[in-house]
Amino acid sequence: MVATKDMPQKEYVLKGNAACAGCQDMVALRHAHKALEGNVIQVVPACCTSVVQSLWPKSCLDIPVLNTAFAASAATASGARAALRAKGITDTTVMVWAGDGGTFDIGIQALSGAFERRTDLLYVCYNNQVYSNTGTQRSGATPLHAQTTTTWYGKKEPEKMLDLIVAAHEPVYQTTANSSYPRDLYDKFKKAKEIEGPKFIHIFLPCPQAWNYPVEIGVEIGKLAVETGYWIMWERLGDEWTLGRQSKRFQDPDNRKDIEEFLKLQGRFSHLFKPKKDEKKIQDLRDFVQHRWDAVLRTFT
Repeated sequence: MVATKDMPQKEYVLKGNAACAGCQDMVALRHAHKALEGNVIQVVPACCTSVVQSLWPKSCLDIPVLNTAFAASAATASGARAALRAKGITDTTVMVWAGDGGTFDIGIQALSGAFERRTDLLYVCYNNQVYSNTGTQRSGATPLHAQTTTTWYGKKEPEKMLDLIVAAHEPVYQTTANSSYPRDLYDKFKKAKEIEGPKFIHIFLPCPQAWNYPVEIGVEIGKLAVETGYWIMWERLGDEWTLGRQSKRFQDPDNRKDIEEFLKLQGRFSHLFKPKKDEKKIQDLRDFVQHRWDAVLRTFT
């Protein structure tokens, strides 16, 4: 794993951007671009990043950016790749940087089509589990029992397991990441840069505004997601699947922190603890954690 002191010094995410205080999206984006070293065309559908980087007439990203509609990011990236190929340019990464709304829901058909065509692109879903940019409405990535502006009493459905859907398309490289582990994230983007074909990186990304937590504890929440087993760090290159070192010891449920430690720091789950603790709903989330582990291990091992 790269040492922090060995990361490139050049910054591609510039100061003075419009991100919220404590925005973990900018942490992830910053380290991704350090790994890609500026040789990238970034496609951004409607999402938080599109607002952060494109307040006219300026941009906070020191790389070429194509803003596109919610549903069209993978199709736009496919067109950018075709244009580069026509010009004989093969070493530039075409990267989609899309939120969960533009991936789990509105953009999934274009993603599926691009991967079925084996398009050489890197698709990144930064998952803050809500339509954060448009008023914090629920998305297909919103967890069971989480409060949003459209699920006042808690979402009744568990989140979609998108990684299993993407895996069915057999990308050449697929991995999960977490903004609380920036060196791991950097290494994975560095690896993806050198691989030709459809690639998918799924980043867990806490959101202080939508999840209702103090801005200074975003990294703590991201790490608790791993330590409770809620978020699984893994990587697949071709047919070789590897459980990330951050998650290895949490494969055993006895080694995990209780999911309550993750939930109680977030206002979106406060109704599970007051006026009294809702043991049944908290147990639902414990059960989902194990269900996801079982599904991932069944799929990839």
